[in-house]
Amino acid sequence: MPVLTRLIPSPVVVDIRPGALNDLACVLADERISASGKLAVAISGGSGAALRERLAPALPGATWYEVGGGTLDDAIKLADAMKSGHYDAVVGLGGGKIIDCAKFAAARVGLPLVAVATNLSHDGLCSPVATLDNDAGRGSYGVPNPIAVVIDLDVVRQAPPRFVRSGIGDAVSNISAVADWELSHRVTGEKVDGLAAAMARQAGQAVLRHPGDIDDDGFLTVLAEGLVLTGISMSVAGDSRPASGACHEINHAFDLLHPQRAASHGEQCGLGAAFAMHLRGAAEECGLMVQVLRRHGQPVLPADIGFTVEEFVKVVEFAPQTRPGRYTILEHLDLSTDQIRDAYADYAKAIGS
Repeated sequence: MPVLTRLIPSPVVVDIRPGALNDLACVLADERISASGKLAVAISGGSGAALRERLAPALPGATWYEVGGGTLDDAIKLADAMKSGHYDAVVGLGGGKIIDCAKFAAARVGLPLVAVATNLSHDGLCSPVATLDNDAGRGSYGVPNPIAVVIDLDVVRQAPPRFVRSGIGDAVSNISAVADWELSHRVTGEKVDGLAAAMARQAGQAVLRHPGDIDDDGFLTVLAEGLVLTGISMSVAGDSRPASGACHEINHAFDLLHPQRAASHGEQCGLGAAFAMHLRGAAEECGLMVQVLRRHGQPVLPADIGFTVEEFVKVVEFAPQTRPGRYTILEHLDLSTDQIRDAYADYAKAIGS
């Protein structure tokens, strides 16, 4: 009988702990990512300046690049600036926008990426996808996984709590996304990768059922690990399916219909996941999800992020158009505007609005 195996793209280093940033140079050298210290470091113009001042003495061979924002143009400009540097690796140091720009730029110039996350707002820190704003709105671009992920919990605690808590909604939404994937398998025959589904679901369940909060090292570690595992699950599957179902369709619809008012990615995904669980009749799971999201100060109603019920109904109605070909509970039920409005009224009543 043949022995069958598969190789899973994953970081060679995942360092999640208080004080991890202090050992960044040693990790890069010890793991042979950059023995010479020739690094291109992408930072933001805000919090990145303080981190540059802190890290520059330990990274004397690094060249620092300030990234203007999270657009495709920003990422291309970063790649063009790095082309002639003869670097060993690119370090993306900051939040989701900086890391996504660095991922795209590193892929464009053929260099490995080290993701150093300063907050835990979403699972993009270790995913094979860079989400960037472009002329058409927002696009997702395939990129290699980071070769290393470093998350200093002391630095994470300095980020605005709302951004850290946002990652909770994104992680928990995995549970709804996997349920959508399994629904598609039953109805359309779409293949489910069992390993990818297991990784994404368990990452979401670990965050959902942990009793701590963002002031607790144990909880922050579980959240960070869950976001990293979610990113790897997408590599295993070959696309975002393990972590993106109706929850993310609703998120994308918020972004496209209300680009100036949209909340954070994780907040919208958490709300979308809770509503999707209600739509599929999973009352117990929906109730637990809502309870946990509320405990962490995350939105469970459109009013929590400044939207009316009618605006939310339109968002849900538009959501399937954001991912043509993806089958979720929204495509399965194919609800009319009035049916969505009625379903939302039932949801609001069930969760005690």
